[in-house]
Amino acid sequence: MVKTQILLAAEGGHNPIIPEPVEIVVGLVAFLLLLFVLWKYAVPRFEKVYEERSKRIEGGIEKAEAAQAEAQRTLEQYRSQLAEARAEAARIRDDARAEGQQIVEEMRAQAQAESERIVSAGQSALAAQRAQIVAELRADLGRQAVDLAGRVVGESLEDEARRRGTVDRFLDELEAASAPASKA
Repeated sequence: MVKTQILLAAEGGHNPIIPEPVEIVVGLVAFLLLLFVLWKYAVPRFEKVYEERSKRIEGGIEKAEAAQAEAQRTLEQYRSQLAEARAEAARIRDDARAEGQQIVEEMRAQAQAESERIVSAGQSALAAQRAQIVAELRADLGRQAVDLAGRVVGESLEDEARRRGTVDRFLDELEAASAPASKA
C-alpha cells in the first residue's frame, strides 16, 4: 500500500493541499464580487445605522447635559428661595420678639397705672372714712362732753346753739393741744 501511494505521487497526481489555479481564479472573482456587493449595499447601511446611533447617543448626552444644567439652575433657585425663607423666618421671629417686648412693656405700664389708680382710690376712700370717723367721734365726744359739763355745772346745756359752740370750742382746744404733741 505504501508503494501505491508513492507511485501515485510520482505520477504527478493532484496534491490536495494546493488548490487548482482555476479554483483560485473562481474564488478570487467570487470574493471580489462579494466585496463589491457588500461595499455597494451593506456598508452604506451599516454607516447609516452607525451615524444614526452616534447622533442618538450625542443627542442623549446633550439632553443629559441640558437636564443637568436645568437641575443645577433649579438647585440654585431652591437654595436662594431657602435662604430667603430663612431670612424671612428670622425677620418674623425678631418682629414677634419686639412685638412681645412691646406688649410686655404696655402691660407693665397698664398694671402700674392701675396700681396707682387703686392706691389713689384707696387713699381717697381712707381719707373719706377718716373724715367720717372724725365727724362721728366729734359728735359722740360732743354729746358726752355736754352731758358731763351739764352734770358738772348743774344746769342743762340742751340749747343747741350753746351746746354746739361749747363742743366746737372744746374740740378746737383738744386739737390744738394734740397738734404740737404729734409734731414733736
